[in-house]
Amino acid sequence: MGASNRFILEQRRVIAALLRSGIEAATQKPGAGQKPVVPGPVLEETVTPPSKELIAAYVKHVGGDPSAYKGTIPPHLFPQWVFPLQTLTLRGLPYPLTKVLNGGFRLEIKKPLPQGEPLLVRGNLADIDDDGRRAILHGHFVTGTASAPDAIVADMQVIVPLSGGPKGEKKKKEHPRVPEDAKELARWKLPANAGREFAKLTGDINPIHWIPPAARASGFKNVILHGFSTSARAYEGVVRSVFSGNVSAIQAFECRFTKPVVLPAKVGLYVRGQEVFVGDAPGGPAYLTGRFET
Repeated sequence: MGASNRFILEQRRVIAALLRSGIEAATQKPGAGQKPVVPGPVLEETVTPPSKELIAAYVKHVGGDPSAYKGTIPPHLFPQWVFPLQTLTLRGLPYPLTKVLNGGFRLEIKKPLPQGEPLLVRGNLADIDDDGRRAILHGHFVTGTASAPDAIVADMQVIVPLSGGPKGEKKKKEHPRVPEDAKELARWKLPANAGREFAKLTGDINPIHWIPPAARASGFKNVILHGFSTSARAYEGVVRSVFSGNVSAIQAFECRFTKPVVLPAKVGLYVRGQEVFVGDAPGGPAYLTGRFET
């Protein structure tokens, strides 16, 4: 059974922000916008927390145990409330934001995030790395509540491909691979509607994740899995297989999204020490690379 459509009502803030930023990006003139000044101003919002029902459905969807998060919010759900603030930190930049790609993130968990309390979120555009070929935009976001201030810290990267840069210097980078000696923890069978279900639970309605013609128009063979869905499944897979279900064991989790997962798919979760990989097999291309800290 898929996620209930009623959860879409909880995503009004996220969907509105994504639609607004999409319209602004689509009407943006090339090169228009203010010269970036970093670090940018710190923005703050008080956000209604996700319901217990949504949290349970989300955790189950990404392969976790909802009962393990009794009274707390899984930290990897942070995009659900951070996305709208992130879009505000990117407004007015002179980059083609219609081409923006999710590069990855680092998540630091300082204390459990309690359920049922308004979320106090603040963040800013912390840095820009622009080499003429691509711009990497670094955002810094902190989430807490009245009883648990500054509970989690998320440093996010978005990548904007550019057409400039010195000519004749472009080199084809070697694609990251799953190490040959990595241990397989799990294999996932991901259906074609996995992106649509994740969109219901998080509000990320980018059509490349659930509308095949939109995905093909963007150059993919079919819809692709959300990067944050891949990372949440990896996080929960490590919790289950490495820490016997102890959701408090991970203190930090970081990852890079290195290749899109085209749906439907069968992929594996691998570890080597504290390194994490998602891929088809050891030695094969990796869709995600990362590491966890305890």
